[in-house]
Amino acid sequence: MHYVWMAIVGLIVGAIARFLLPGEQKMGWILTSLLGIAGSLIAGFIGQAMGWYAPGQPAGWIASVIGAIVLLFIVQKLRGSGSSV
Repeated sequence: MHYVWMAIVGLIVGAIARFLLPGEQKMGWILTSLLGIAGSLIAGFIGQAMGWYAPGQPAGWIASVIGAIVLLFIVQKLRGSGSSV
């Protein structure tokens, strides 16, 4: 059941990140969920390195969305299809 919740939370975080980042992101709901999960992992890793989170503590909602936005921004720049305002 843990993986189902992780996928649902990842989908919500990924959808918020896609909504907040300008430009068109062509991805389905599975990639959106994976984006949210990866953003949360990145935020947790950086937060633990900065001392904001204890080891094993998950990142919060805002940090997860910011991590997903950063990841999506990097992917857009690597693809060269993102137009920033």
